[in-house]
Amino acid sequence: MHSVHSYYAATAHPFPLSSGLEGAVECDVCVIGGGITGCSAALHLAERGYRVVLLEEHRIGWGASGRSGAQVLPGYGCGQEKLVKLVGRQAARGMWDLSVEAVALVRELIQRHGIDCDWVDGHLQAAVRPRHRGELLDEQRSLEKDYGYSSLRFIDGPELRELLATQRYPAGLYDTNAGHMHPLNYTLGLASAARRHGAQIFEDTRAVRYQDGAKVTVHTRQASGTTGTVRCDHLVLCGNTGLGATAPGLARKIMSVGTYIVATEPLGEARARALIANNMAVNDINWILDYFRRSADHRLLFGGQVSYSGLKSGDTAQPTRTRMLGVFPQLADVKIEYAWGGYLDITMNRAPHFGRLEPKVYFLQGFSGHGIALAGLAGKLTAEALAGTAERFDLFTRIPHTNFPGGQLLRRPALVLAMLYYRLRDLL
Repeated sequence: MHSVHSYYAATAHPFPLSSGLEGAVECDVCVIGGGITGCSAALHLAERGYRVVLLEEHRIGWGASGRSGAQVLPGYGCGQEKLVKLVGRQAARGMWDLSVEAVALVRELIQRHGIDCDWVDGHLQAAVRPRHRGELLDEQRSLEKDYGYSSLRFIDGPELRELLATQRYPAGLYDTNAGHMHPLNYTLGLASAARRHGAQIFEDTRAVRYQDGAKVTVHTRQASGTTGTVRCDHLVLCGNTGLGATAPGLARKIMSVGTYIVATEPLGEARARALIANNMAVNDINWILDYFRRSADHRLLFGGQVSYSGLKSGDTAQPTRTRMLGVFPQLADVKIEYAWGGYLDITMNRAPHFGRLEPKVYFLQGFSGHGIALAGLAGKLTAEALAGTAERFDLFTRIPHTNFPGGQLLRRPALVLAMLYYRLRDLL
């Protein structure tokens, strides 16, 4: 979601542009993609002493990592029940525990590497419909009983009104373990830490294709047309939907979904605090959900509109503002100062898609809206696997994935039709 209109880009810490790759370089591991996944992989590999080259087609954090709703949550886009059906109860429990570790890892990396990214504790899943109340209570019972997750509290009535100045939500499930932050500054912090540990970073450098052999050879091109090559022992693909023709087999397993966010003008501390008293992040549990939080400089950041069509949306600020006023009508006099959009990658089953294309070529994609915490852990698990301890990484390779139906021509229309069903369900 990062453009000239992005609040995150406007408030990003300085990160000097890395030169594009010219000529040939050699390394132990080449990482493609400069988001949270790629930067975490580069950092964890460099900390282990590997010679790492990271390639980013645009700038570090240019994609979903630097534009997102920035809610740092345990769990997966598919939900735990779906995971149990996909991999069985024992493996699903292991994956849940890893997702909790992923949240802890974010906190640890921030502290260990001194990353200034406005971390705040607390997150609320909000009920919109009466049936949601029961769904949230069921989720709390299941996570406590089946997964030993004890940081959840069900909130409703006057207590919820004290925390959240809206009549839209009758109840919510509050998690003290989750949180939110400035995602672009977090990503830039990971990249800076990777660089300090010896990783070489090349921006404005697209990985066009690669050849597997005794060494893996990656062929690159800059926007200017300048070409280069990286010869490496291992390759880690972290480009999600941006990889495209670089790894067409992977592209068939994921779909890009547009999502949009606005940032209000500064509200002042008192008015911002009155909206969300404890500064938690919030999302409702509709299929097409709203999500929002306060920023460190006392704005409201609000996202909600999504596009499955693949078409570029025109003015996204107005419809997103309308959704914001549906939650906080008291902000009718407030101007929108930033509006931006971007793409996240989803899989058919909304579970993450990790694995190997060849023994030396790893990939990490399909975070399905749950990538802020999980992406950092994915990078760490890849470094573990490369170093010879692959058990935790391989847990994720057990998740079965299918191509989106319809081929290149019909896959989007099929998805749009499927989403219409869920939009109608949200209204019931």
